[in-house]
Formats: sequence, structure tokens, C-alpha cells
Amino acid sequence: MPNAKVLSEKQAIVADLTNKLQNAAAGVLVDYKGITVAEDTALRAELRKNNVEYAVVKNTLLRFAVDNCGMNELDSLLNGTTSLAICHDDPVAPARVVNDFAKKIDGHFEIKGGFMDGKAMPLDEIMALANIPPLPVLQAQVLGTMLAPISGLACVLKQIAEKQGAPAGAPAEEAPAAE
Repeated sequence: MPNAKVLSEKQAIVADLTNKLQNAAAGVLVDYKGITVAEDTALRAELRKNNVEYAVVKNTLLRFAVDNCGMNELDSLLNGTTSLAICHDDPVAPARVVNDFAKKIDGHFEIKGGFMDGKAMPLDEIMALANIPPLPVLQAQVLGTMLAPISGLACVLKQIAEKQGAPAGAPAEEAPAAE
């Protein structure tokens, strides 16, 4: 049996993990075996850019935290090397960044599972989330779709004006002033 000091430290870690899991919008569990220090450093830098917290965690401590949050479905994934990536504001960011990184270093890094809004999600749903483009790209696509009809109308009006002999950029001629 561990001494009281070690036990209280582990309980504090579990309490902290439980709090993070409950307040996170989404997160993924990652099997990170075989990555180099340089690859890990690059991954952590990319995760920081996307406001994602990333940490290597002990399976037993994470199991207690997951059970405290009511996500017992994740218990079966907590074996081997495990790291946790969570985000509090963007539910797609952890899955997207980790999946993009896993594609770069093929074979050494893979998503085990994850959760969103306090509920465990199957791996296929997490992979579907990972393929959603970042929010700025989605916003640009929506704006492009909204501006397409207006741009088309402007092009048609310009072509009609040019067909009738008026140059596209010529200012309208003013009528001579009456004397």
C-alpha cells in the first residue's frame, strides 16, 4: 500500500484529470509509441497553436478520472502507451490535429478513441470529425457560397456593357451643360 503522501498526490492528479475531462469540449486518446523527440516536439507545438492541451498520462490514473466522468466505455482503450489531447473551445481540433500528425508519421501514432461533451465516441465518428476542415476554412467556404451569385451577376452585367460598346472601366459621359 502506498504511503499517504503518494496516495494524496495521485488523488490530486485524478481530481485534476476529472476536472479537465468534465470541462473539455472534446478529447482523444492517442497511442504514441515509437515517435521520436523531434516528432513529439513538433506535435506539441502544433497542438499549442490550436489551443489543445496534450499530456502523457498513466492508464490507471486516467481510468479513475474517466470512471468519475461516467465514460466507462473508454476503459478498454486504456492499455499500452496513452496520451490525452483535449480542447475546451473547439471540439474538432484535437481529432483533426492528431489525425493530421498521424498521417505524417505513418504507423507510429494513432488515435485509440475519444469523447465529446462527456460522452465516449466510436473511432469512426472521431475520424469523421478529424476530416472536418478548420473553422476559418469553413467560414470562407460559406462566404464564398454566399458571394457567388453576386459575383456572377456582376460578371454578366460587365459582359453586357462591353457587348454594347461601352468599355468596362469607362466613366459615364456627362451631358453637355445647357447654355
